[in-house]
Amino acid sequence: MVFVTQVRMSGGQNHEHISEVRWKNPETGESNTSTRQQMVEWINKGGRALVTDGARVVEVRVVDADPPYIRTWADGVWTDNLLALPRY
Repeated sequence: MVFVTQVRMSGGQNHEHISEVRWKNPETGESNTSTRQQMVEWINKGGRALVTDGARVVEVRVVDADPPYIRTWADGVWTDNLLALPRY
């Protein structure tokens, strides 16, 4: 499990334009970056990514599009938590 902490955008400001993410594993302390494609593949293989604002934790899921992209899912609806993260 990792927490996505920052996003890098390319070519726009929507979820489809997230090109890379920074993440941190709270259990090991490891932090790194992954491309959108790497994160999509990791989640599809059973990896778990989350986003937190300090009060609430929401899950990152894969949107089945062409190409697939990531977006947060909370309480049964797609949300914009990834877009609220700091850019790098």
